[in-house]
Amino acid sequence: MRFKIFFCAVLIHLFFGNISYSQDFANLNKYKDENQKLIVSGVKDSKRVVFMGNSITEGWSGKRPGYFSENKYINRGISGQTTQQMLLRFRQDVISLESKVVVILAGINDIAQNGGPYAPEVTAGNIFSMCELARQHGIKVIICSVLPASDFQWRKGLEPAQKIIDLNKVLRSYAEENKLYYVDYYSAMVNNEGGLKEELGTDGVHPNELGYTIMEPILEKTISKVLKR
Repeated sequence: MRFKIFFCAVLIHLFFGNISYSQDFANLNKYKDENQKLIVSGVKDSKRVVFMGNSITEGWSGKRPGYFSENKYINRGISGQTTQQMLLRFRQDVISLESKVVVILAGINDIAQNGGPYAPEVTAGNIFSMCELARQHGIKVIICSVLPASDFQWRKGLEPAQKIIDLNKVLRSYAEENKLYYVDYYSAMVNNEGGLKEELGTDGVHPNELGYTIMEPILEKTISKVLKR
């Protein structure tokens, strides 16, 4: 009897003990301190633009830091994230910052199966949910096309090119139907094989500095339009 009690106690300790050390699935801690400092500062920005995304967004600041600092844009990209993870942290990393505009660039890691088998309707639904949350809080939404890719170096053979085209069609249609803004990076960056132009990227997925300089003016036209309204 004592052994059973001891054994149960050990299991409870292991289970609940591991919870405190479990992975932060949505990586809520990455920007937690930065968000808190911004909120506590009390600084209000009627033109605050927040970028929500994955490594393509996170890497943008590294390759083109001046673009963010000069425009006072806030980067909330996290490498490797799927739309599910972004949706979980959307309130903390976008809504709580009292954003005026959110730029959503998401979906490529879903297609790469970073979080399991790719389900187009689930990925689109997660992006739609972020849009709906933003609109409920008076935040203007800019949906960005997924960038082209013909393969993934870290998970080859998934043939993403057509999946990206199909997802972008769904995102564009949703934006038009709901009177949201849609930014098309894809058309300016795709090669003849449905992948990222070699001169614009480092690995067929992530833009290099030149790639980001192509994306910036395309996005700026829409941001400027949004902020004037």
